[in-house]
Amino acid sequence: MGGGDAVAAEEVVGEEEEEEVWPSGFNSRSHCSTTPRKASSPQSTTPSFLVGGGGGSSSSSSLSFKTRFSTESTPLDRWRWCNLLQMPSYLTANKQQQLKSGKRKVVGVRGWRHRKRVRGLVFMVMLMGLFFLVNWWMLSHLQEDVSLPRKEMASNGTTTSSFSSLSEMDSIPGEIRPEPSDLWEEPLVPAASWTPCADQRDWEASDGENGYILVSANGGINQQRVAICNAVAIARMLNSTLVIPNFLYNSVWRDGSQFKDIYQEEYFINYLKSDIRIVKELPKELSSLDLEAIGSLITDEDVMKEAKPSYFMKKILPILHRNRVVHFTGFGNRLAFDPIPFHLQFVDKIQKTGAFLVKRMRQHRPYWRSMDRNLLGPFAEKSDTKRRKNLRKATSRYLAMHLRFEIDMAAYSLCDFGGGKEERDELEQYRAIHFPVLTLLKKHKKLPSAETLRSEGKCPLTPEEAVLMLAALGFKRSTHIYIAGAQIYGGRSRMAALTSLYPNLVTKETLLSSSEIQQFRNFSSQLAALDFIVSAAADAFAMTDSGSQLSSLVSGYRMYYGGGKMPTIRPNKRRLASIFLKNSTIEWKEFEQRMRKAVRQTKKVIERPIARSVYRHPRCLECMCKLE
Repeated sequence: MGGGDAVAAEEVVGEEEEEEVWPSGFNSRSHCSTTPRKASSPQSTTPSFLVGGGGGSSSSSSLSFKTRFSTESTPLDRWRWCNLLQMPSYLTANKQQQLKSGKRKVVGVRGWRHRKRVRGLVFMVMLMGLFFLVNWWMLSHLQEDVSLPRKEMASNGTTTSSFSSLSEMDSIPGEIRPEPSDLWEEPLVPAASWTPCADQRDWEASDGENGYILVSANGGINQQRVAICNAVAIARMLNSTLVIPNFLYNSVWRDGSQFKDIYQEEYFINYLKSDIRIVKELPKELSSLDLEAIGSLITDEDVMKEAKPSYFMKKILPILHRNRVVHFTGFGNRLAFDPIPFHLQFVDKIQKTGAFLVKRMRQHRPYWRSMDRNLLGPFAEKSDTKRRKNLRKATSRYLAMHLRFEIDMAAYSLCDFGGGKEERDELEQYRAIHFPVLTLLKKHKKLPSAETLRSEGKCPLTPEEAVLMLAALGFKRSTHIYIAGAQIYGGRSRMAALTSLYPNLVTKETLLSSSEIQQFRNFSSQLAALDFIVSAAADAFAMTDSGSQLSSLVSGYRMYYGGGKMPTIRPNKRRLASIFLKNSTIEWKEFEQRMRKAVRQTKKVIERPIARSVYRHPRCLECMCKLE
């Protein structure tokens, strides 16, 4: 091998080594390679007429040509021939590639469009699936937010509020921020005003010649009070004589008090003498009769709830004509709503103690309203207008709140209050004793779950929820609060959140000395009468359960006698439930705004809607006079 051949061979070897290092696409543009390529390789750029033409592969001819070419020519000649030979071959190859690529381009465009549509469809399906998945997760997360704190509370064996994230002391406004201007006021009403006028009689008294009406009222003092008012209306309607009502013993209230222990009998008889005839007992000839045997005993099963007056005219009046006496037993809400007869006055000891409580809530410098005289009688001290105005400025206002969260309410509601299995077992045992019908119904019928009841606003507000409501409405920490009601279910531990935020919180038990309250112990109805007096006389009254009879009577009393200056906070529990369920996801400011908006709408006093209780909504033409 000569010197030229050696140099050529070295160059061939060098080019082969470079091909291993550089990419093939780069080699085809930068070198005239003498290394044969497979025809199937898509990266081969060797002209077809040099390798056998057509689309076939002739590796042997290509190899002999390239070998001869590399051995008989100098490097410069090889470089020239490579460039010369590749020029026409590239032109031919480019034309063929353009034809092929043209066909491929048409097919490729169609395929690209089809793939694009498929990808778009798949993307839309995935997007919709993701949307439904997120919705499902959010709904399940809301339910978990409600149930999780309860599980934690049950495991800890405490009754810690599930709303602790909002009830932190640092997050609730203190004394710096002023109270809302409308906090202690009723919303503005139209120009027309209402004034009490039920005492303006323009009719003759009933002689009661058709017979005697005897009523044995069930329930607590407020249920019994409604029954008494209904009995007066029925006696007037049937032209019959009313016997002083009798009170049945209730296993929940456990109070054997009778009418004369709570109300003034003589005042009751004399006040209504222009309306009906009232006696203290049945005549002897009638008291000895077996009323059940002669068909004069009427139970709640015989009379539908809120029966219309026509029912009593058709069904009860004939019995009166025949037997001269009818005995209603139970008599709970058995008459459709009629005007309120404000003829009940508490006995002296209740009025006197009620006056003590009101004075102490007003810090022993009481100013007396005209409404107070209806509550307290002669124990409401007289004061001139100037002195009353000065005292009102110097006296701190107080809020009364009926916290309806006794064990009977908790058991009857079928709700869960975070006490775990121990709480559920306790309430179930209470239901079995005091509400056997509800227990039987629960066994044989699928009732709504505790979570459903709470989301629909059918559960009583807990003390923790009540304190959040008051704080959100703007009541300051220094506000004097009177809590009406019996023993709160859960005791002091349940009241901890309320008392820690509002230290000036009192009850009748804490305001009265042991000697003052001793005469009322074991008489729950008489204690409830004290709650009624203090709640009705308060500067503002708040309820946690609008279905409570005490709350209904207090709000109606304040509406009737208050002259538009006795605000009542009536929370819509359904709206409050939706706010409380989102407490862990909203800031305190938003919680405050939503709470105030919800309460402001229910705070307005409107004319009594059709079929609504007249005891709760006395603002109607049957009870009051409308002044233009």
